[in-house]
Amino acid sequence: MDQNFDCLVIGAGFAGAVAARELAERGGKRVLVLERRDHIGGNAYDCLDNAGVLIHQYGPHIFHTANRRVYEYLSRFTQWRDYQHRVVANVYGVEMPVPFNLTSLMLAFGLEKAEILEQKLVEAYGPEKKVTILELRQNPDPQIADLAEYVYQHVFLYYTMKQWGQKPEEIDPNTTARVPVFLSRDDRYFQDPYQGMPLEGYTPLFRRMLHHPNITVVLGEDASRRMTLPEEGGVLLDGAPFTGPVIYTGAVDELFGCRFGRLPYRTLDFRFETYDVDQWQSHATVNYTVSEPWTRITEFKLLTGQVLPGKTTIAKEISRPYTAEDGQIPYYAIINPENNALYARYKALAEGRGRFYLLGRLAEYKYYNMDAIVARALELCDGLLEEKGV
Repeated sequence: MDQNFDCLVIGAGFAGAVAARELAERGGKRVLVLERRDHIGGNAYDCLDNAGVLIHQYGPHIFHTANRRVYEYLSRFTQWRDYQHRVVANVYGVEMPVPFNLTSLMLAFGLEKAEILEQKLVEAYGPEKKVTILELRQNPDPQIADLAEYVYQHVFLYYTMKQWGQKPEEIDPNTTARVPVFLSRDDRYFQDPYQGMPLEGYTPLFRRMLHHPNITVVLGEDASRRMTLPEEGGVLLDGAPFTGPVIYTGAVDELFGCRFGRLPYRTLDFRFETYDVDQWQSHATVNYTVSEPWTRITEFKLLTGQVLPGKTTIAKEISRPYTAEDGQIPYYAIINPENNALYARYKALAEGRGRFYLLGRLAEYKYYNMDAIVARALELCDGLLEEKGV
């Protein structure tokens, strides 16, 4: 194998692909990308299923950002389908927008009571504001406090129990306090100025991003077979010292053989079902906040705008503990002081490797939206390309 690489990137998701492109294009560096899976795109990977429906294999990904640099950067590699994401919660068979807003208020309480509550809310907090459950609970008006309790019980509590495997008493009060009520009839899930879906899908976006003469992508290659981290320090690539920057986007505990124990995550099971109809549900995403074992159902054609008469595919999403069994994927870090302390031990091992950089959800043990990780990758490469010898 040709050893003439300047940089090594582990992982071909958003973090790794953006970093590889930046180092190759702006820095003129020869970049080797090692990807464990048999495809590029990480969890944003999309493909056609057996029915010909374009699905998101690892769950729905909706692009939105307030960061103009991120939007313009990704726009180099895709055109966009204008798409404004709207989510409804199924509350005992009644669908209402989430986050809970003035439309939800009417559906939950009926027109007469909703008008009274709306007037009180707008007078207390102003129009078009997002007000947290904590603020509503602290309001001396008992009707407003009752509204906070309704949102907590019917929109937040059971959904959170399913998502994180917690009992009500285990749910962090600080998380509960941040749940918003939106004093608006704007039913969009996001209010960011830049929203949309890649016109041809995410995988073509990644294909274009990684298509550069300075980038070599190797799929189906676990980094542990090529990269070694000797106890005395440094990095070996194919048994030889590698002195260039290494950007690692995988699980940091696995990088060091889980020597301190596994970092806890939640994983997701997706039950894909295809139906011989044009459209199966009312919205691309329906959350099940008081019933059903799944947290939400996604109908992909409503996200992508794909025209395919007589066929549609949905995915029911079920959360459970990550156990590292074959085929499981760690999706959500379980952030708490104990787990953060465990992560810090692994991070310290990585930082002792010189120009070895942890980037992304798994490597940093954080939750990142897509736009945030693109921004992180751009900022990391900004710094690297300012260094001498990189």
